[in-house]
Amino acid sequence: MKIFLQNCIIVVKVVINVNLKRIEVNYKNPKRYKTSKFPIRQPIYLTWLIALLCKIMLIGKKYKIEKINMEGLKPPYLMLSNHMYFVDFELAALGLFPHRMNNVVNIDGFYRRPWLMEWIGSIGTRKFSNDLHLIKSILHCLKKGDAVGMYPEARYSACGELAYLPESLGKLIKKAEVPIVAVVHHGNHLHTPFWNWRNPRKVPLHTKIKQILTPEQIKEMSVEEINEVVKKELYYNEYEYQQENNILIKEKFRAEGLHKILYQCPHCHKEGEMASSGEEIYCKECGKHWRFNEDGTLTALEGETEFKQVLDWYHWERDNVRREILNGTYHFEDDVEVFGFPRCWKFIPLGDAKVVHSIEHGFVLEGHHNGQDYRIIREPIKANSLHIEFDYCYMYPKDAFFINCEDDSYLCYPKKENVVTKLSFAVEELYLLHSSRVRK
Repeated sequence: MKIFLQNCIIVVKVVINVNLKRIEVNYKNPKRYKTSKFPIRQPIYLTWLIALLCKIMLIGKKYKIEKINMEGLKPPYLMLSNHMYFVDFELAALGLFPHRMNNVVNIDGFYRRPWLMEWIGSIGTRKFSNDLHLIKSILHCLKKGDAVGMYPEARYSACGELAYLPESLGKLIKKAEVPIVAVVHHGNHLHTPFWNWRNPRKVPLHTKIKQILTPEQIKEMSVEEINEVVKKELYYNEYEYQQENNILIKEKFRAEGLHKILYQCPHCHKEGEMASSGEEIYCKECGKHWRFNEDGTLTALEGETEFKQVLDWYHWERDNVRREILNGTYHFEDDVEVFGFPRCWKFIPLGDAKVVHSIEHGFVLEGHHNGQDYRIIREPIKANSLHIEFDYCYMYPKDAFFINCEDDSYLCYPKKENVVTKLSFAVEELYLLHSSRVRK
């Protein structure tokens, strides 16, 4: 009852606070990249070239591709894959060769190369926005007789486990009426964790490709049942996989960057003061150290080991954010450096701005560009997750996040350190709350 009342209060606050209005950025050239267009069919010679390039990029890596229930399957079909790093694309392309694939790709993947991405048949979108044309593009490709590749988590996994899957996925599958193929990668996060993607480890990669639903089965199932099957078949837990398969990561830098997802100290509860070096993660506030062991577990160097597993620590942080939201105490604001991305050729500097993320309004980004103020608003109900980046490779090598709208993307570099993981938790929890899907 208490949680129900808290939820009602929050929803009422949102209804009351609707007076903020968006003010567009005053770009000198207002043209924007159009995602509302159908992709071309991938030329068959590019399918072969992509497979060759993937083989070259995988040289030096130990990998295995296993196929289950795939005998005789030909396009059209919808491929759903988990997502941990770029190597996912390489393994999926090899595993499904010689079938040509139209992959759904976020707009930043088109940076400085929209012609190339369009040439290989990519379906451009702005992730976590209401892109109504995306569904039309996917169905268009399937009707042409080709396969479509989707990464429904729509982000690299920060912690090596399955992230939130939108409920609309089941509706798309129901509408598509084609076979569904699940591609589940194991070892990719252990090999190249998102929080330290610059330093790969020597870990074997294992990809399973499985047909999980036929058109006949889909016709007999509800959307809810389809979503349950997809969630079950796409399940992965990298640390569980590591320990079950006795994989040891012996690199001495294996803990470096881990503080980016384990940002809150479980000993003193201070946020943003965690750091990492070599094999250890530690709190700069209270001085407590933990060793990140070769088998993926954690051990405190002194005193109690609060969390032996990385994911237990990670889930504890998420629960703390959810508690703040339900208590009405959650609030984030900071000064950020902003870059607009209306087109694909250049991130446009918009200078310094102020961003506020609140229970009532979601994101409100306010700044000044070309002699005019701007205000960008992203309500909680309009984004089920947040696009975050660690050491973003296209601009500064710093942590950042994107506020994606239907016609623009705003790359934000916060001044505060180590805050993007908590922001991603808050966006997801607020979406679940506002869409009446509160986790019990």
